[in-house]
Amino acid sequence: MADISTIYKLSIIAFIYFTNVYGTSCPVLECWFVQERPGRGGGFPAAMSQEKSLLYINTDPEWKRPESQQRPSTDINPDRLYYITDPAATFCSSSLHPPEGSVQKPQCEINPFMPQPSSVQWTVSLTDSAHSPIYLQADWYSASLQGLNGQLSLSSVMRAPTATKEPAVLLSVSSRTPVVRSRLGERVVLDCGFWAEASSPLSGSGFTVEWRYQFRGDGRLVLAYDGKNDRLAETQEKGAELDFTALHERGNASLILQEAQVRHSGTYICTVYLPYILAQVAVELEIVEPPSLSIFPSPLPLSVPGQVVTVQCEASGFSPLSLELHWELMEMDGNVRPLGQGSVSGHRQGPDGTYSQTTRLQLDSAKLDLGRGGEVTCVAVHPGGTRRARVTLNVIGVSAPSIEDSMAMVAVALCLYGLIKVISWTFISSGSEDAEKKAK
Repeated sequence: MADISTIYKLSIIAFIYFTNVYGTSCPVLECWFVQERPGRGGGFPAAMSQEKSLLYINTDPEWKRPESQQRPSTDINPDRLYYITDPAATFCSSSLHPPEGSVQKPQCEINPFMPQPSSVQWTVSLTDSAHSPIYLQADWYSASLQGLNGQLSLSSVMRAPTATKEPAVLLSVSSRTPVVRSRLGERVVLDCGFWAEASSPLSGSGFTVEWRYQFRGDGRLVLAYDGKNDRLAETQEKGAELDFTALHERGNASLILQEAQVRHSGTYICTVYLPYILAQVAVELEIVEPPSLSIFPSPLPLSVPGQVVTVQCEASGFSPLSLELHWELMEMDGNVRPLGQGSVSGHRQGPDGTYSQTTRLQLDSAKLDLGRGGEVTCVAVHPGGTRRARVTLNVIGVSAPSIEDSMAMVAVALCLYGLIKVISWTFISSGSEDAEKKAK
């Protein structure tokens, strides 16, 4: 039996060897390299080309790919194999690496990137110098990735020495919750964090964080912060803020909305600027508020066969617009059957942006076979949940017997049957005695 300590020592040696040769690596990422085709003139938009590529991720900044390392066996163009250094290990997130054999794949796109100064007012101070640094003379790339099941949205800017295909991540912006749902009035946090390579010359000149809102063609600036001068840009947005301590200490650029309103539904774009480069991610916010239901009149008046009773149900204070209304009847025996949608009105929007809608149902005992009545229920099916409101319907003067009446009738029938049997036996017995006397 092999000595356990010897096996342990050999495993340590093997680990050190592979770390020195291959570095601290993550699973390989499949990606698409997308760029514009060379234009042919004529003013037409340039066509886009895309090629399969592979991203080999390493987290050790000191690691260098050995010249003698064998290239992987693949049909992908060798020019589209990238050996990326990512000290923050954002590319190593489990949401970017599905289990082996999984049908679902993360979305990944890599593009050429052109560093340039930003003209946005609150970023101008990042590039005060009129000269671009020599550091910018390199191959630059941007990468955009979407994790599985909406767990991660990532955007990175990378720099590679010219013609090396070995880019290093200089700036990463990510969100762990690309889609957020909230109810009205709640405090909402839209997650956005960034990491910048401290050793890069671009990291020493400050940063800027910007949040913008977009929805159906409408856009506005929500918040902009100049981290170099510690200054907020003036905006019309109220109730939106950053945690500045977390921003400077941990790169937490999350947007905080103190009280969610319907107008907050839409796409929020978090952009982080360094001198000459930027990266951004989008976060979708959906305000989902289920409806409140009310039934009129309540209680319902007593109904007789042939009489029509009109009942109305109002669903109010809901968002988004999607809503399905219908009616149900729970009969006296517990059986539930549908009564249809009734007459449904159009949507009405209130001052707070929420919607209301009404359905009206005519309860005609002759047409709907309401029996002796039951519990009438208004049902509202909404993305925020299903809601119900109930009211009791009593129909009087119906000839149909109740369960108690039916049981009493059965008992009477049994008694009558027994009485008839006794009388029958009595007559038969009496007739037999008379016949015997005559025979004598």
